Amino acid sequence: HLYIPSIDSADNRATSISKNNVTGLLRNELGYHGLTFTDALEMQGVAKFFPGGEIAVESLIAGNDMLCLPSEVPGSIAKIKEAINNKRLSLDDIYAKCKKVLAVKYIYGLGEISRVNTKNLTKDLNSKIKGMNKMVAENAITLLNNEDEIFFPLSAGLKNKKIKSVAYVGIGISADNAFAKRMRKDYNADVFYFDNKQDGDRILSTVTLIKKRYKAVIIGIHNYARYPANNFGISKYAVKLVQQLQQQTKAITFVFGNPYAIKNFCDAQNLVACYEDDDITQNAAVDFLRGKISAKGKLPVTVCNQYKYGSGLLLNRSYLQTANPEKVGLNAIKLAEIDSLVQDAISQGAMPGCVVLVAKDGKIAYQKAFGKYDYNKPDFVTPASIYDMASVTKIFATNLAIMKLYDEGKIDLQKKLGDYLPWVKGTNKENLLIENILLHQAGLIAWIPFYKETIDSSQAPLKTIYASQQNDSFSIRVAEDLFLRTDWRDTMYKRMLQSSLDSANKYIYSDNDFIFLGKIVENISGKSLDQYVKKQFYDPLGLTSTGFNPRERFTLGNIAPTEHESYFRLQHIQGDVHDPGAAMFGGIAGHAGLFSNVNDLAVIAQMLLNRGKYKGRRYLKEETINLFTAYNSPISRRGIGFDKPEKNNAASPDPYPAKYVSPLTFGHTGFTGTCVWADPEYNLVFIFLSNRVNSTTENINKLSELNVRRNIHDAVYRSLGF
Repeated sequence: HLYIPSIDSADNRATSISKNNVTGLLRNELGYHGLTFTDALEMQGVAKFFPGGEIAVESLIAGNDMLCLPSEVPGSIAKIKEAINNKRLSLDDIYAKCKKVLAVKYIYGLGEISRVNTKNLTKDLNSKIKGMNKMVAENAITLLNNEDEIFFPLSAGLKNKKIKSVAYVGIGISADNAFAKRMRKDYNADVFYFDNKQDGDRILSTVTLIKKRYKAVIIGIHNYARYPANNFGISKYAVKLVQQLQQQTKAITFVFGNPYAIKNFCDAQNLVACYEDDDITQNAAVDFLRGKISAKGKLPVTVCNQYKYGSGLLLNRSYLQTANPEKVGLNAIKLAEIDSLVQDAISQGAMPGCVVLVAKDGKIAYQKAFGKYDYNKPDFVTPASIYDMASVTKIFATNLAIMKLYDEGKIDLQKKLGDYLPWVKGTNKENLLIENILLHQAGLIAWIPFYKETIDSSQAPLKTIYASQQNDSFSIRVAEDLFLRTDWRDTMYKRMLQSSLDSANKYIYSDNDFIFLGKIVENISGKSLDQYVKKQFYDPLGLTSTGFNPRERFTLGNIAPTEHESYFRLQHIQGDVHDPGAAMFGGIAGHAGLFSNVNDLAVIAQMLLNRGKYKGRRYLKEETINLFTAYNSPISRRGIGFDKPEKNNAASPDPYPAKYVSPLTFGHTGFTGTCVWADPEYNLVFIFLSNRVNSTTENINKLSELNVRRNIHDAVYRSLGF
C-alpha cells in the first residue's frame, strides 16, 4: 500500500485503493485488461482509515477484481450490499468482476484441476532454494579494497599443523559459526572471539599477540543489528580492534550483514561486503578467500566517500588477463578490421549480434560484443552473454571427459562400444571401435530426428507423449510448458540401436557418435555428463557460465535466444538447448547442450594450449592433449574428438577454418553460429559466438554463405603479419 500523491493526492488514499491508479492509470492509460488484486486489506496502512468493511467497498470502486485478506468478511459483504443499494457500486460491475474471475479459472483449467498432493510439498517447492541461495551469495560478494595480494587468494599453503599462520577474529560471536569452522578446517587457523560489549580491555593484548604470531588475519563482523540505532550494535571497541589489526597486521575484513555498517571500516586495506550472516554466505566468503569463486558484486548503497553506490572491484582470478594487441605481437589497426566485418554481417542479416574474443600468449588482446539478441528487440549483446554452444559441446564437455578418463586409464581407445555400454551388446553397435567413434568413422548415421515421431501432422507435440506441466510421468523439460514422457529416453536409445550402420573407415560426421560417448562417460564415472565435467573442469577452472540447462542458474536476459521454432516446440527457444535431440534428452547430451560465454571458453582453450595446465593446476596430461589434438585419420581431417584444418589448407580454394591457421590448430564449430579454435604454433585463441539461427528463414544460412567466421578469423592472422 503506497501513497503516491502524484497519482492520487487524497488523504489516506493508497494507490492500491485509488481509482486514479487502478482504473485511470493501469486500465485506461496502460491498457491492462487482466485481473487486479489488492494488497492485504487487513494491513493497518489502509484498514485503519476505512473500518467496518468500508475498505472492501473502496477497493471495488477503485477497480480491483479480487480482495485479499479483508479482516471483516461479514462486515465487508454487508458494506458492499449497502454500497450497491446506495448506487456507489453497480451490481453489473460485481457480476462483470465475477465473470472475469471465472473466465480466468476456466482458461487455466482451475475448474477441473485435481487436488494437489501435499505430501512432501514444502520439500518439493523448496528443492532448488538452497542452490539459489548459494548462487545469490556467491554472486553478491563485493570486494571493496584489495591492497594486500596475499589474500587474493589466501593460499591453503599457509595451513600447517605445527606452525599456525592464520588467525580468525570473530567479532560478535562467542562460539564457532560456519566461517570459523571453515577457518579451522581450511587454514588450521586459531580463532579469537570478541564480544562487542565486554572485551574492550582486551584490544591491546589481542593485537599484540596476533601481530607477533600470525602472517594473515581474517576478521569477520557478525551478529550486528539490521538497523542503524546505536551504530548497529557495533561497539567503539570493536571498531578500534579492527582498525588496529588492519594497521598493524596483514588483515582482511568481511562484513556480514547490512552494508551500511561498512561505514565503520572504510579505511580497511582489504574489505569485503557479504550482506547476510548465514551459513551459506559464510561458506561463500571462505570459497572467495580460497580463490574458488570470484568477486562480482556491486555495492547497492553509498556507505562513505570511498565506497559509493555501484562500488565493487571485479576480481575473476580464472579469466585471462588483458593486454594491448601490440604487446602480444598483434597489429591493432588490422585487428580493428573485425569491427567492420561484423557490422557488415549484421547488416546483411547473417546474425543479430555476436561476441568475438582473440587471445594471444595467454592474454586477451581483443574482446568485443556487437548487436542485439534479436533484430526486433532492444536486448543488446554483452561480453558476458551466454550462448548455446551446439556442437562445441562435443569438445568442451564430452571430449574433455573422455580425455580425463583416458588419462586415468579408465578408457581404452582400442576397445569396443560394448565393452563400456552393456545395453548395446547383441546389436550392430557392439563392436564399434571407440577411436573410430571419436573420429566419426565408425559408420553411425549423421543424426536421428527423434522429435518427428512425437508430433502430429500439424507438427504439434502429441498429447500422449508430452504434457504442459511437469510431473513424475512427464519429467523431461523440452521447452517452456512442454515436458516429455519420462520413459521416452528409452525409446530414443532404442532408435539409436535400431539405426543402420555404414561401413567402417568412412567419414560420416555424426551426432550419434557423441551421444554414445556421453553415455560412456556416465557409465564409467558414475556421474551424469554435466556433473562430471563440472567437477573435473568447470568448477576448478573457476568458470562462471559454462554448463548445461542455464535457465536453472541464470535469468533469461543473460542468455541469447536461438530459433523461432515452427516445426516441433512451436515457440521462441531461449535458455533451452536448440538441438531437438539434446532437448529431448533433458538438455544434457554428448553432442549438444552446453552453454557458455567467451571468457569461460577462453580459459578452457588456454588450458589446452598450456598442455593441460592452468593457474598452476594440471587438468590433463600433456601427452593426452598431443594425441587428441593431432591428425589421427588417413581419411579425414579429424583429430580425436577435435576438428582440425583441412590437410592441404594453405593451398585450398576453400580453406577451413581459415587460410592462415597452422596444421596444429584444433577446435570445433557449432550449428547455432559458434566456433572455438586454438592454434598452438602461434599460441592463439579465436572465439566467435552468435545466434545466427535467431533470424529469418531466408537469412538462416547467411553466416556460412558469407564466410563470416572465416573472414574474421583471417583478419586475426593478418594482424599477426600474414
